[in-house]
Amino acid sequence: MDFYNDLKSKLKEIVDENRLLNENVEIKACLLSPKDAIGATKRKDYVILKGKEKLMQAEFKGSYGQAFTDSLNDFHGSIEKILELPLKNNFERAIFISSLNAIMRYLGLADHTVHCKNNDLENCAQKIVPFIIEKYGQPRICFVGLQPALVEACASKFPVKVLDLDKDNIGKEKSGVLILDGEKDYKDAIEWCDIALVTGSVVVNGTIENILKVRKPLIFFGTTAAGAAKLMGWERFCPCSY
Repeated sequence: MDFYNDLKSKLKEIVDENRLLNENVEIKACLLSPKDAIGATKRKDYVILKGKEKLMQAEFKGSYGQAFTDSLNDFHGSIEKILELPLKNNFERAIFISSLNAIMRYLGLADHTVHCKNNDLENCAQKIVPFIIEKYGQPRICFVGLQPALVEACASKFPVKVLDLDKDNIGKEKSGVLILDGEKDYKDAIEWCDIALVTGSVVVNGTIENILKVRKPLIFFGTTAAGAAKLMGWERFCPCSY
């Protein structure tokens, strides 16, 4: 829980500085349908279209923040109440992370907090290869979490391994890459790679503490990690989100 305690402390400091804690402000989080979340896409293998995860959206004073989650409830409460959440399960963490993203967006401290839609999902994949080449050359890449379009783009240019926790994906191939077990194969895949591309969902599903022990460059992708990346100084790739 050290990571979440640290993140809470950083958020509380920001909230106190901006005198938001004691305001009677509602953070509303609702679960978006796949159509509302990502629009019409060419690919049909994104996790949200398979119904395994939903995109939770928090609104704070007209600013929005999102988080992928497998939880199916909404929440209404003040910032103070959100800071009091123990963050013991995915639902509580999704509420906290989506709200963090919305608050950071409102204050101008984070951007790209709303998921891209329609063709932008494919446009994002087209940008990942030059981004990696410019910063890292020709690295061996481990994906922590399957993002099909990004995997396809990277697999055409770099050696790639993919870790995932979804049992329906493990053992199957995507773009010629075998999907490995995110628990059993984690250590070997991380030792093999030069850099890891990590889904922002790790800050909601509770696996982030283990990820942060990796002594290799980490690049977080997606909107879920928007606020945490800013507060913790992580590198993040999410060029087409809003």
